[in-house]
Amino acid sequence: MEEQPVPTSARRPAVLLVDDEEPILNSLRRLLRGQPYDVLLATGGAQALEILAQRPVDLVMSDARMPNMDGATLLAQVHRLYPATTRIMLTGYADPSAIIKAINEGQIDRYISKPWNDEEMLLVLRQALEHQHLERERQRLEELTRVQNEQLRLLNSTLEKHVAARTAELQQTADMLDLAYEELKHSYVTGTEVFSLLANLRLPPAKQTNRQIIELVRAYCKAHGLDEAASRDLTMAAALYNIGKLSWTDGMMATPSDLLHSTDRDRYRAYPKQSESLLMTLDPMKDAARLILHHQERWDGSGFPDRLKGEAIPFGSRLLKLAVDFVELQRGLILERQMNSDEALLYLRQYAGRLYDPDLIEDFIQVCAAFLNDVVLADPNVKVLGTRELAAGMILARNLNADNGMLLLNAGKVLSALLVDKLISFEAMEGARYKVFVKVPDDLEPALEARGG
Repeated sequence: MEEQPVPTSARRPAVLLVDDEEPILNSLRRLLRGQPYDVLLATGGAQALEILAQRPVDLVMSDARMPNMDGATLLAQVHRLYPATTRIMLTGYADPSAIIKAINEGQIDRYISKPWNDEEMLLVLRQALEHQHLERERQRLEELTRVQNEQLRLLNSTLEKHVAARTAELQQTADMLDLAYEELKHSYVTGTEVFSLLANLRLPPAKQTNRQIIELVRAYCKAHGLDEAASRDLTMAAALYNIGKLSWTDGMMATPSDLLHSTDRDRYRAYPKQSESLLMTLDPMKDAARLILHHQERWDGSGFPDRLKGEAIPFGSRLLKLAVDFVELQRGLILERQMNSDEALLYLRQYAGRLYDPDLIEDFIQVCAAFLNDVVLADPNVKVLGTRELAAGMILARNLNADNGMLLLNAGKVLSALLVDKLISFEAMEGARYKVFVKVPDDLEPALEARGG
């Protein structure tokens, strides 16, 4: 069967929802009412494939457990027949084998647990479709580049005098393609952060770790000038280092690792390998998955899963272990006693040369100290404002998260008047009070000072 044509911007995205329970479909249809999507419904895999054969569909979200054809099998068929269609699995069961099957065979783009949070569901769908749009734009630009390269070859053979002008046009196209690639990479990193925050909702707020580990790893990368690729891999590894724990019971997830016994301890020691297995099929995640695999190795060779020793442990894994242990010690996830930040730093120094790279420890501690002292605020152009003090043109200096941990906006986002209004409305709806870290352009400083900001 031929692949569906790529939808153009003139067509609304089509979203196909598949579930054998009609009440679930009705709930999802009500949730998406008013969204800029064409919503299609199917009560089973066979009906879903019939719909896909009749019209273009941009995103398929399927329940995992259905009679006749389960969600993983359906999504694998969708991947084979319509690889450009985004695939999301919706399930109420924490079943690692089903998740692994869906990732390996269906190459799903997202995984959402029932019961879902409406705002999180809308955010996941919006970001998945935005990611798809960027990928299609990248493909369009690649095709444009290919066509222009062929035209350039023909011109070179007959009209040498046009070479210079044509080369300039080609360079402009290449620059556009580079920009599209960079945006796509940024979108992928953002997607891993959103997924990690959703997964973190299984834990009470006092036990959640991923957001602080992400920010700490980013602070280290910035302080030590790590290149963009290394920083991106470390950020994704920090976001998803504990994805292999999703199949654990709630009690096990909240229990300090030193207090686990027998079977639970064996499952704990298997989580880095399980995390790597879930991510290795995704090409952009392969390097990050390797860092996750080895982040519980120890400098003296007593760690797991491979008992690597010293510099045989990848640098990123050594750094990730420091960040994970620093945060988890403060969350009570390693020892029974919860440490404060000073005690956690002393613990890291005490075990340098045994658990941690002795040449890395002091640099890491210095970054932690700066991180805890709000290094962002050292920039005189950064202000901490309430939502009603924000103005169009201001730039986010830190990620903005809702009280439940959900990522609202990324650092570097330029605020518009519409975004400011939406933040004010969302804040009122949540009954929250956000403090927003922003860089204020010079032309906005006088107006801010006039308001007493």
